[in-house]
Amino acid sequence: MAEGEELIVPFVNEFYRKYRKSPSLRQISAATGIARMTVQRMLYTLTEKGIIDYDGEVIVTEMSIKANNETTSVGIIGDIPCGNLSLEEESVEEIVQLPVSLIGKGDFFLLHARGDSMSGAGIEDGDLVLIKKQEEAYPGQIVVAYVEGEGNTLKRLKKRGNTFYLHPENPKYDDIPLHDCKIQGIAVSVTRNLNK
Repeated sequence: MAEGEELIVPFVNEFYRKYRKSPSLRQISAATGIARMTVQRMLYTLTEKGIIDYDGEVIVTEMSIKANNETTSVGIIGDIPCGNLSLEEESVEEIVQLPVSLIGKGDFFLLHARGDSMSGAGIEDGDLVLIKKQEEAYPGQIVVAYVEGEGNTLKRLKKRGNTFYLHPENPKYDDIPLHDCKIQGIAVSVTRNLNK
């Protein structure tokens, strides 16, 4: 690579990792100390060499292609009560591919929220909640918990003194003492259909 070119690709990759988009010529220039017109010329040269792909706006590198193509399979496995507990049977409704760059690595599943007990946390009836499978959680995290003899529920894990409990984010509902309970995962994100 010509002098200065070796600064551009690492910066573009780092920028993409942080923001999931290409930097502008101005941003590359500011970060590398190379004049904007020279940056543009170097991008076209790097494209001719096959190192990147630049169309005058978007810069595509090997790393950005890999990041965009890396996905993980996530099953939508039904409903989770956000209200009163109810017995639920796990059954996969559908498998979707989600980008690892968006959700991270791990085992995940999706649940439809049912009820209004978590409305104070921004989880409404019908929302799709992404859950990371794990058996441990910290106070303050929203968890999927299986309560023995009652069923699954989605609530915030809280601690008062030495006692853990499941807390609904709606004053209409009571806290659930955390005994005979198994954490199945923690809520990572919520997707809502704005047209419903």
